[in-house]
Amino acid sequence: MNCNGQPRERALFSVLTQLRPNWRALKIHESSPGTAASRRLADQAPGYLASQYDPSIPWGSTHKTGGWRSEDLEAQTFADASFDLVVTQDVMEHVFAPDRALAEIARTLKPGGLHVCTVPIVNKENPSVRRARRKADGSVEHLLDPVFHGNPMDPNGSLVTVDWGYDIAAYWDRASGLSTTIWTIEDAARGIQAEYIEVLVSRKLGVPDLSGDVAPARSKPGLLRKLFG
Repeated sequence: MNCNGQPRERALFSVLTQLRPNWRALKIHESSPGTAASRRLADQAPGYLASQYDPSIPWGSTHKTGGWRSEDLEAQTFADASFDLVVTQDVMEHVFAPDRALAEIARTLKPGGLHVCTVPIVNKENPSVRRARRKADGSVEHLLDPVFHGNPMDPNGSLVTVDWGYDIAAYWDRASGLSTTIWTIEDAARGIQAEYIEVLVSRKLGVPDLSGDVAPARSKPGLLRKLFG
């Protein structure tokens, strides 16, 4: 399984346009973009800002030729309540400390803001499993055989750190203080039919820029499980 998934991108936009039909007018941060959906956001939303994990330049600075902002998702330099919408597409299975990343996403969202996320839920009803972790000295400990997905920033790819299950929603809420729903959409007529096409939507309490959100057609509850001890 790899991270390239056009049906997931269509699913993400299906959810986004239902919940925030005014997305083009919003302040948006996308971490580690690289899909057609990312390009659509960048082309059509003037308030869109892309970041990459790029330790070759100072955190918070902008790459001179690439145009992205260098950010560590676990320790972002953005001010509190900077964005109406944060998007991560197939990123959170590669983060060593997803709890820190989620807390930072929540911090940078405005009241009523959304984190819209795609991530392969490979374990389904089974518990999420940690595949690799970062030790105190910064080295990586592999708990399972290493698996890598493609990464436009690194020819060696991105290490998968967690195989997520449906308990992801409860973990998201516990780590971030947000309220998360897993959307599952299957619509062959719109090209949304594949494995791993779930979309997670996490809401920050408060009044959003646009009211009238709609409920998902089908969702799966998160099961609270202890993932990181």
